[in-house]
Amino acid sequence: MKATIGGKLKGRKQRRHKETKLNLVSLMDIFTILVFFLLVNSSDVEVLQADKTIKLPDSTSAEKPETTTVVRVNGDQLLVGNRMVAKVADISAQDEQIKPLLDELKYLASRAEPLPEDKQAAGRPITILGDEEVPYALLKQIMNTCAAADYRDIDLAVTQTSAQDPAAPAAGQ
Repeated sequence: MKATIGGKLKGRKQRRHKETKLNLVSLMDIFTILVFFLLVNSSDVEVLQADKTIKLPDSTSAEKPETTTVVRVNGDQLLVGNRMVAKVADISAQDEQIKPLLDELKYLASRAEPLPEDKQAAGRPITILGDEEVPYALLKQIMNTCAAADYRDIDLAVTQTSAQDPAAPAAGQ
């Protein structure tokens, strides 16, 4: 038996309008590869907000900082986060602690959750971004104030450089 012309056309029409199926196995393979690619190429560097008025000192340390409360000090201002707490010119060199900074840190500590037993000896973590031109005495005052407010886990932010920096002077020179 031969198919009629109408039968041939009907068969073609049915083949053309077949419902297509999505192959989920291939799609899952693509997403798995994409996830591994993104995990491998993700950055684990902690980026602190840049402050153009602060030039950080250089360091070759490979240890990465964690996210903490940030104290910034430049030639003019002392800031906690983005809030100015004192002007550097108003800070007395004779005082061991900086009262406005102490008040702000105690306020932040009161709003934060209590420290667990195992971290109470180390205190709360804090990062200090100090311009490389800031006098050591002022930096020491800031660290004393942080310790008095129970922020004893102090990190000093620096700009990371390679260990073999050609601009660095050679040892013994």
